[in-house]
Amino acid sequence: MSLTFLGQEPIRILLYLVGVCAFVGLNAAYLVLAERKGAGWIQRRPGPNEAGWAGILQPLADGLKLLAKQVMTPPGTDKLLYRAAPLMVMAPPLMCLVTIPFGEHLVANNLSYGLLFVFSFGSINVMALMLGGWASRNKYAIISSARVVSQNIAYEIPMLLVVITLLMMTGTMDLQELIKQQAGGFWNWNILKVWVNPLMPVTFVIYFTCMLAETNRAPFDMAEAESELVAGAFTEYGGMGFGVFFMAEYANIVVGCSLAAVLFLGGWQSPIGVLSGGLWGTAWFLLKVYALVLTVIWVRWTFPRTQFYRLLNLSWKILIPLSLLTLLLTGAMLKLPLLWQN
Repeated sequence: MSLTFLGQEPIRILLYLVGVCAFVGLNAAYLVLAERKGAGWIQRRPGPNEAGWAGILQPLADGLKLLAKQVMTPPGTDKLLYRAAPLMVMAPPLMCLVTIPFGEHLVANNLSYGLLFVFSFGSINVMALMLGGWASRNKYAIISSARVVSQNIAYEIPMLLVVITLLMMTGTMDLQELIKQQAGGFWNWNILKVWVNPLMPVTFVIYFTCMLAETNRAPFDMAEAESELVAGAFTEYGGMGFGVFFMAEYANIVVGCSLAAVLFLGGWQSPIGVLSGGLWGTAWFLLKVYALVLTVIWVRWTFPRTQFYRLLNLSWKILIPLSLLTLLLTGAMLKLPLLWQN
């Protein structure tokens, strides 16, 4: 048994594990409240306001209600896959948050290949939703599973092309190094590096659109189209089985927005070039992340759900050609100075 195991390392890992789980749980609880309050404000109605002051205890009441419900397995289901799907859908965001840097020194495990790590585990979410719908033996859930696969294949391509573009610019998959390269103020953030690629703001819009589709958020929530598919892949789930799917959805939103903040908005770097260390850095990072999360909520309650074939056409006919254009343009802009020197 090594001295490291007997020392502070297992304590640090345990604290980060507890912290990440608590962070995911609180996010799921109070982002649901923020979404319901935001929907009420946009639709000119009060939203939840009975449980506690201004409805602040509504997430606790909803959680207790889900915990009190009996977990049942419908007849005819594949019991193993049916029970494994909620676990599979919850594990990827927890693993991704391990390598997300919340501050200069606030990261559970800073991997040199952190970007690859996030995308590797992020792809498991699709499999979990597909298995949950397939194992339910429900026609609406099976249709939802087919939609999930089609949608995620379509939007994974432009998102990965965007990431390759950023890798060409930065030359690293280390998330901390990506953030450090954007130090000095908002003019050094990747979203504004138009001297490397004039279409960098467009690249950010492509990433954000793909993130909405990857997390099954409106106007791309084809997997959970209530007017067509009841509750989609979650139709046969109840109690905490249903609750875990919702927790995973909001955890994935936080992971997607965190990655957007790291890749494009300087991560924990200050927009004014000073006050980036310590608690200031964590505060800047959380401010950027939750600004993007509120934008995700705003988009859901502002734009109507699109039709499925239009959703796929948006990716194959618009986003993929645009992302390829940004990739080629970035390569050309990086190569031109070398050709000029020769």
